[in-house]
Formats: sequence, structure tokens, C-alpha cells
Amino acid sequence: MEQQETAILIASIVLVVIIILLIFLFLIFQKRKNSLLLQQREAKREFERAIAQTQIEIREETLRNISWELHDNIGQLLTLAKIQIGIAQGQPEKLQEVTDTITKSLTELRSLSKLINPDAIKSLSLSEAIRLEIERFNRLQFIEASMTGNSEVRKLDSQEEIVLFRILQEFFTNTIKHSKATKLTVHTTFTKDKIEIKAEDNGVGFDITNTKTKQGIGLCNIQNRGKLIGAEIGLHSEIGKGTSIKLVYFYKQKPETSPKLSIIET
Repeated sequence: MEQQETAILIASIVLVVIIILLIFLFLIFQKRKNSLLLQQREAKREFERAIAQTQIEIREETLRNISWELHDNIGQLLTLAKIQIGIAQGQPEKLQEVTDTITKSLTELRSLSKLINPDAIKSLSLSEAIRLEIERFNRLQFIEASMTGNSEVRKLDSQEEIVLFRILQEFFTNTIKHSKATKLTVHTTFTKDKIEIKAEDNGVGFDITNTKTKQGIGLCNIQNRGKLIGAEIGLHSEIGKGTSIKLVYFYKQKPETSPKLSIIET
């Protein structure tokens, strides 16, 4: 009888210990789960903030582009048309030149409307958006630009597309503002699994190990945007031999995916 009571007591103690241990493990699991959920919510908020900031920057860049178009291209064409009209008053045979200039101005206005119309921008694919930039560079004679490669084989998420376009836009801006390049080439490769885009210029290049240079040309921005969607970004530059960027993005990456930014030092 005494042995039975002892066995029951031991079994009760063991049961209580097991219950306490389970409660303890459950509390730990719940705490970790709550912490993970909190981190996920914070990561989602950060991603949304970064996307919003990227959209704002693209909008600001678009407004700058419109300003350049109006001042450096359409404005000059209309000024030329005004001069030609004055000449044509005494030389009627010059009227055709006026007509040609005005026709060209209208064509440029139609191209500019694509930048202004948000619905038109939203309907563009990534390759179409890049091609519009290339055409604009050539039209304004900023640089001799060209684009080769295939178009998308599958549709991108709009947020992914925004980030990828902004990374390339950042590189293009650096090329035009800082590289003193005369040529810019872009090659796109779209497959069912990934996107590969390589852009390169023939500019002066730079010392990629220089911290101030990295910050000045926006490498941090390029890196941070790559982190948003898990894009792999390879940047190469050599003084006197130009700069190139290679962007690789695998479809259906998560924002939390660890990015890779490989900088080839010279």
C-alpha cells in the first residue's frame, strides 16, 4: 500500500514537472512566434516604405526628364519654328521647313505625353520602360544609346518592376552626369526563371574602392534597392575603361532574401 502511494506520488510529481515543462516550452514558442511575427510585420512595413520612396524618386526623375524635354528639345524646336516663320515671310519657299519643324515638335510632344500619363507608364513592361529611356537619351542627344535582347517571357510584379527600373535609372543617371561617356549599351535576357540585364558605358570609369566615390555615384542606393527584392548586382569599373552593371533577378524572390552586391575592385 505504501509502495503504491509512493508510486502515485512520484507519477504525480513527474506529471506536474512535464506539465510545467510543456507550459514553459509553449511560452517560449509563443514568445518566439510573436517576435517573428513582429519582425515580419516590420519587414513588410519597411519594404512598403522603401517601395513608396522608390516610386517618389521615379516620379521626381520623370519630372526632371519632362523639364529637360521641354527646355532642351521642344523649346528649341519651337524657337526654331518661330525664326523660320520670320524668314518664310520674305521667302515663301521656306514654309516647308516651318511645317517640318512643327511636325517634329508635335512628334516630340507625343513622346513626352508617355512620360506624363501615369496610365501609360503603368501599362509599360520593364523592357518597354528601358527602351523609352534609351530613345529619350538619343532624342535629346545626351549620349549614343542602344538596347538589345529579348522582351519579357513572363509578367513581373509591379513592385519588382519599379525597383529594377529604378536601379537601372540610377545607373543611367550616373552615366550621363558623371562618366563623360559617349556610348551606353543595354542588353536584356529574359527567361522563364530569371532576368539578366547588363548596361555599360565607355566613360572615364572610377576607383571603386574609394568610399566617397561610392556614396557620390549612388552605389548605396543601388545596393539598398537590390536588397528589397533579393537581386544580385555586379558592378565593375576601371579608370579610363568605363563602368558596367549586371543585374540578375530570379522570379518569385522574397524581400527577406539575402541580396548579393559584388563589387569587382580594380
